[in-house]
Amino acid sequence: MEASLSVAMKKAIMITGGQLKIPKDLVLPFNPSRSTAGPGAGSTSIVIAFEGVRCKKAINRESGEFELVPKLGGYRILRNGKPFLEDVEIKPTIAHAPEQAFFNLAQDCIYDCKFCTSRKLDKRITKNLSPERVVQMAVDASKRDGCRSVAFTSAVVDSPEKTVERMLFVVREVRKELPNVPIGVEPYISKLNDVDDLKAAGADEIKLNIETFDQERFTKVCGKLHYDLILLALDHAVEVFGRGKVTTNLIVGLGESDQNLLDGVRFFAEKGIVATLRPLRINDINREALTEVLGRLEPVTPERIVDLATKAKAIMEENGITTKTYHTMCHECGCCDIVPFHDL
Repeated sequence: MEASLSVAMKKAIMITGGQLKIPKDLVLPFNPSRSTAGPGAGSTSIVIAFEGVRCKKAINRESGEFELVPKLGGYRILRNGKPFLEDVEIKPTIAHAPEQAFFNLAQDCIYDCKFCTSRKLDKRITKNLSPERVVQMAVDASKRDGCRSVAFTSAVVDSPEKTVERMLFVVREVRKELPNVPIGVEPYISKLNDVDDLKAAGADEIKLNIETFDQERFTKVCGKLHYDLILLALDHAVEVFGRGKVTTNLIVGLGESDQNLLDGVRFFAEKGIVATLRPLRINDINREALTEVLGRLEPVTPERIVDLATKAKAIMEENGITTKTYHTMCHECGCCDIVPFHDL
């Protein structure tokens, strides 16, 4: 067992590594999660916890780089047949995330961001829920033991305007039913007033994703989106939601430099925005599209994401912000990234 590794490095190895094999005859203590958004979109996963951190892993009954092995009182994990993690728990998800009901309102999207797999998923595994059904599911989920917050994301099905309208409806109705539960939203907006409307509807936190601070790569990867509008919206969101309540994704692994990523972290931190450093997941669904616009990409290494997260934490400390002011969405979940102030 690689006991000399830091907890953050062990988690980084899990995040960047292959699937988790589970025994064919093992009955899981909780139902696995089938994500339609985020890094694990399209995969069946479980959440594991070890040494105070947690991670979501795609599972496979046949093979995998990692292997879950039952033991008295819990589980251990092997890596390539050798001991890796000794004391592991399997954690339940409320909806997509542990301790959180996180819903995707739609998967079909008019945009074509090259890294995204949601819009390309088999229609048999997407949920296509009505807004009314999502409201009911969120309220029902809030009654489950351990549920601490709710959040909503969405692909842009027909237009940003109609998508925000659906999100506004859901947030308003959920807020009526759950007046004291933190609500997070992750929309793509077309006008700054959308930010005000979402706050007025009852949202506490907002995530507006720039995806990359490298504008040339943004144009190649998210060419149908509007870089300058997203930056303006982030500025406005801080005015509306406050420092430490606005966040954005910066994807690690699109061929950008570490300096560019850290420049982005600092740029946003100075405004009171925490950037989520999100390791790129390349799979059979997005590989061809990414290669076509960016060429061959180097895999993201565990060492790189731990180093970047460590430096990002220092930048945030310099600017008086922390991930601990967020109680919804990715920083609260903590399953897919190395989260400063939580994992290191």
